[in-house]
Amino acid sequence: MTKRPPQHVPDTKEKLTLYVTLMVSTTLCISVLAMVIAFMLGLWAKEVDNAEIFKMISPAFSTLIGGMIGFLSGIKLMQNEDSKKDGKC
Repeated sequence: MTKRPPQHVPDTKEKLTLYVTLMVSTTLCISVLAMVIAFMLGLWAKEVDNAEIFKMISPAFSTLIGGMIGFLSGIKLMQNEDSKKDGKC
């Protein structure tokens, strides 16, 4: 019989980070889909001016995307910092 190397057991902080990352990613996907649907409905609605739809939704779209990406990258940077502290370097 061959011995298996010990498995890494994630601690509470890693589990929480994973949960928050998945939650933020899911929220981002749902929000982006909702905004894309609003864009598409605005393009084909005859009573709505397309320029007005883009003026209203574009800043919110950019803010949401930028904020979520910043949040996810911050989480990833914190994981890298924690792994550097735990390492021998």
